[in-house]
Amino acid sequence: MSDVTPASPLRDWLADPAAGQVLRGMLAAQGQSEDALSPALGLPLEQLVRLAGETFPPGLMEVLVTAAETGVVPEELPIAPPAATAPAAEPAASVEIGTPEPWTEQVTPGRFDGRTVVVTGAASGIGRAVAARIVREGGRVVAVDVSERVADLAADLGGSVVPVTADITAPASAQAVLSAAGGRVDGLANVAGVMDDDAAVHEVDDEIWDRVMRVNVDGPMRLMRAVLPGMLAAGGGRIVNVVSEAALRGSAAGAAYTTSKHALVGLTRSSAYQYAGTGVRVNAVAPGAVATGIPVPAPAPYGSARTARMRVAIPGLAMAEELAASITFLLSEDSVNINGAILPSDGGWSVA
Repeated sequence: MSDVTPASPLRDWLADPAAGQVLRGMLAAQGQSEDALSPALGLPLEQLVRLAGETFPPGLMEVLVTAAETGVVPEELPIAPPAATAPAAEPAASVEIGTPEPWTEQVTPGRFDGRTVVVTGAASGIGRAVAARIVREGGRVVAVDVSERVADLAADLGGSVVPVTADITAPASAQAVLSAAGGRVDGLANVAGVMDDDAAVHEVDDEIWDRVMRVNVDGPMRLMRAVLPGMLAAGGGRIVNVVSEAALRGSAAGAAYTTSKHALVGLTRSSAYQYAGTGVRVNAVAPGAVATGIPVPAPAPYGSARTARMRVAIPGLAMAEELAASITFLLSEDSVNINGAILPSDGGWSVA
């Protein structure tokens, strides 16, 4: 009997003799090889299924679990030959490379004791992971999201979360957030963001462009503008803006998203300089590919074909909790002497 479970990483499922055949058979039926799964090898299978939605055949999870438990591959599924029977290419060198150890979140008790941190995009994905990490480390979170599902976070984490349903692009929302915080904000994590449709400039839709700029640039600026006077009066504060791999290169997304994230880098660096020496530090985290399920508009034909060529360099798909580790580090006192940094948290994609 196999010891893989739905919480096991995808690489373990591919290594299972029976379940691995089922997965390769599914891919073969779609005209793909297991290379298509390489960015997601470290993801728990159950998380991958949630993100894949309708592209993951209904009932396949149950089939995989049964195959792993019994060692029997169902005959009715299209099955590719086991990987072990395929001729293997000779390695370029005789260096032996083992399987990476799975990462486990290491909570630091008390790191945010007595501190109030505003987190946007807190209903799901990276924002939710950041909020949860701060609460587990003793902090109070003002959780902001346009979705009413942000109330679920408070229900899950308790009284240390103050949920605020608000559109950060609306001018009045910043004051509502300040009021919910009770006047004092020790940290701000601008996580909320929206994707574009990979459009090149000649394909740009005005509505998508405007929305991307409002959410990704205007919203963070307004919240920074609201919390900074209090931080200056208190003699300190931490602001972390979540930018993107698209803030570091031109080939990761469309014109609108790329422009917005480059603009947010500019806002980060300008603010870091302007407030240096005041006790306020402003930094940014640039994620690569992250398993968040963020909605993506239907791709624009020309731009998406171009960006697809570069995405083959993605080292892997990170979990939201991994990004939360980077973001909460910069929000904490542990980031002393770091100001104006743009931290790539992308598994090395930015060096490719």
